[in-house]
Order: sequence, then structure tokens, then C-alpha cells
Amino acid sequence: MPSRGKTLTKTSINPNVLNVEYAVRGGIPAVAAKYQDELDKGKKLAFDSIVWTNIGNPQQLPNLAQPPLSFWRQVAALTEYPSLLDSPKETRDALFPIDAQQRAQELLKAFGSVGAYTGSKGVALIRQHVAEFVEERDGYPEDIENIYLSTGASGGILTLFQTFFRPGQDAILIPIPQYPLYSAAVSLYDLTAAHYQLDPNKNWEASLDSVHDSLRKARKEGKTPRAIVVINPGNPTGSCMSRAEIEAIIKIAYEEELVIFADEVYQRNVYQSEHPFISFRKVLLDFGNSSKEDERKISETVELVSSHSISKGFSGECGRRGGYYQLTNIDSDVEAQVNKLVSVSLCPPVQGQIGVDMLVKPPKEGEPSYELYAKEVDEIRSTLEHRSDLIAKRLDSLDGIHIRPAMGALYLFPQLHLSKKAWDQAKADNKKVDELYCLELLDKTGICVVPGAGFGEEPVQLEDGSCHAYFRTTMLAKATDEFVDRFVDFHKGFMERY
Repeated sequence: MPSRGKTLTKTSINPNVLNVEYAVRGGIPAVAAKYQDELDKGKKLAFDSIVWTNIGNPQQLPNLAQPPLSFWRQVAALTEYPSLLDSPKETRDALFPIDAQQRAQELLKAFGSVGAYTGSKGVALIRQHVAEFVEERDGYPEDIENIYLSTGASGGILTLFQTFFRPGQDAILIPIPQYPLYSAAVSLYDLTAAHYQLDPNKNWEASLDSVHDSLRKARKEGKTPRAIVVINPGNPTGSCMSRAEIEAIIKIAYEEELVIFADEVYQRNVYQSEHPFISFRKVLLDFGNSSKEDERKISETVELVSSHSISKGFSGECGRRGGYYQLTNIDSDVEAQVNKLVSVSLCPPVQGQIGVDMLVKPPKEGEPSYELYAKEVDEIRSTLEHRSDLIAKRLDSLDGIHIRPAMGALYLFPQLHLSKKAWDQAKADNKKVDELYCLELLDKTGICVVPGAGFGEEPVQLEDGSCHAYFRTTMLAKATDEFVDRFVDFHKGFMERY
């Protein structure tokens, strides 16, 4: 009998999977994980810890360690172990504020047990609270049937890409630099990425000329542009979009018959007043108040998907996998297909759904938990803003780095100006120059960042042989001064070597 080979091999599995790349958990973080394992086993390296600034994961130990919000964890604990609600009142009240107890009871009444399936769209009560949240934020009511709770924002985006778009036919406009979830989804579902550029000289605004160029190129290649992705506040850029920029994107979507995917998971992470967060939904519906008939039609016809998540903001509850998306102006027959597809996985994680309830309905002024909640949120916000300013100020003073404080989100995206020698060394090592830089940074300091190419921002060689490149770092490192000191020493040494 001939020997049996493997049924599954790299050449026999779904070829689309082979094309998926996800830099924030890619090659350099894999090297960092190897170093972490060596440190854990007592091996001596050039550093004593890994600083994980490759991903927005605020509560990650030991170097980030953002404390969880007390109200969130109190309600989660009570829903996870309802017997606590039956403990003696004196003991119960000492551990849990009355409003946390009341919220837990309200939620338990709505779904019974965190161990039970909920409706496929999520718990109706929580979706109602989301609807109230977006109405208060935008000034327009929302039907809870347009709201789907999801496994983080990414779970919803993957579901909708799978439902909306035709493999091998459709093109999706994706900003560069971009969060690699979108390019990964495009690869996985056999779609075409039509990249448009963000302008670093204009606070990373979308280049409208680039948007139109991408549309023309996709059509010339025989693809049908079907959607445009926008990330506001920006990841990896830390930018915040103005109302005028949002209006321009909406008008293009109307003219070109594009669905807008508005990734708004960092909407609470805004650190300046010049460009406050404005939702795409609000701006879209505001067109309905125009005196011009064609603009009112925009409000009624442009299809919009808006996403939000508990992983970001000031909660940082990444591991709970909670988020939601809302559908605006989506055809009812298409929405029925979305509903059918989410039914296949039965429901999103219930503790993630509970997190969404905390996100959209936090304690209000006058309630027992409000004072502590407001204090914790303010401390997190001011810490993030301080870290952003500190990192930007220290790094921007270095030769070969240009960086501004983040306007929003959790990231800084410094530009490097490196020498021809560095470019040539990277080429000799069969690497991109941003990868060379980030790998040497990791090898010598234990700081794990992500090369700009991982977000689609490729290094560029200039006429004199020198080059521009980017990398992304979070502003989450707990010991920020130590992190910056490590980085400054490395960068000075790198510039001397190259």
C-alpha cells in the first residue's frame, strides 16, 4: 500500500489565505515573541523586557497595563456570577455600587445568562441603548434593526465584506496608510484593493485626486469599485477628519455609487479641539436639511456602515471582543442576507455585548458610580495626551525623524529620513529599509514597532540616494520616559552606523 501523504498542504488550502498579511501581528512581533520567551527562560539579552508598542492593546501586561474601568468590571462580575446579587446587602453594597447592581440585574433580565446564546444581532436591550447613544451623539433617531452587535469591530467588517462584495469582480478603495484589516479582508475574499493616498503634509487628509485616480485605475482593470473605507480618527496616522473632508468623501460616494465603511472605533480618543470627532452618519443625515434637492438626495441614498468597538476609547477591553456596526440606507433585501449570515455563528460573545452596553451607556452625573468613572476616564485620557506630546517632542528633536503629536487614536506615525547607506544595507539584507530599522530597534532595545510598509506606506528612495520611511508606535507604554530613552539612544546609534 502506498504511503499516504498529507491531504492539507500549503498548495491545497484556500489560496486566498496565503495572500493575507497582518503586520501588527506579523514578522517583527513574531521575533519579539521569541525574545520574550528567551527572557522568560532567563536568557540575557541586550534588554530586560519587550515593550509591545506594535498593537493597540492597552491592558497588556507588563509594559502597558492600563487599569480597567471599575464600573465595567463590576457589572461584568455580577453578570458572570449572579449569585453575588443574592449575597448579604451589607457585603454586596460594600463591593458593588447600587447602579452597577441595577445595571447587572437589567442585563440579566434581558438575556438570562452569559452562558446562553442571544439573538443573532445581539441583545435587543443593548441594541436599544446603542440606538439611544447614536441619537444623542448625532441628533437623529436610529432604528435598532439597523444595529448589529459583533465580535469586535473587525468581526462585523469581515461579515459585511463577505456579504456585500463579489469575489474576483469588486474593488474596495482603501486609504494608504491603512489599518491592515482591510487589505487582509480584500485578499481573503478575492477582492481588489484600490488604494488612495492620505497626504502627510495636510494632517493626513484624503487626497481627492488620488481617490479619483484609484477609481479610474480599478475600472480600467475591469473591476467594479463598490466601497470606500475611511478610518476616523486615523490608524496608523493619529489624524482627525474635518467636516469638509467628510462631506467631500460622502459626495464622491454618491457620485460614484460607493458604500462607505466608516471605521470610527477611536471616536473618543481625540486630543485637540481643532478637529473634533464628527460621525459620518451625522454628516450624511445633515445633508437632508439642505435647501438643495440634490444634497437631500445624498442623505437618502448613500449607503453607510459605521463601526465602533470596546477595544479602544478609554476602556481598552480588547480581549472581550465587543463591538457594533450600524447600517444606513442599506437595501432591505441585502440586510436580510446580512441577518442570515450572522445567524450562522448564532451570536457575538455575550460579555462583549455587555461591554458595548457599558460603552454606550456609562454612569451619568449624579449616579453612584459617576465620580469614580469620570476620574478614571480623565486620568486615562490625560495620560494618553501627555504620552503623545512627550514622545513626539523627544523624537522630533532627533536628526532624521519628523513627528507631530497625535490628533486622535492611540498611535504615532513618525517619518524617518535615512541615508543611502541604510537603504543599500537593507537591500543587501533583502529587506525594506523600514524593516531593517524596526528589526534593529527590536534587537538592541526590545521595543516592538511596526514598519510603515505594514500599513501600505512603502519606503521611498530620493534622488540623492537617501530615503523616507515610516513606522507606527502606540502611545501606550507605561514607563514612557524609559521607552523614549531606549529609543533615543538606539536612533542616535543607528544614524551613526548608517
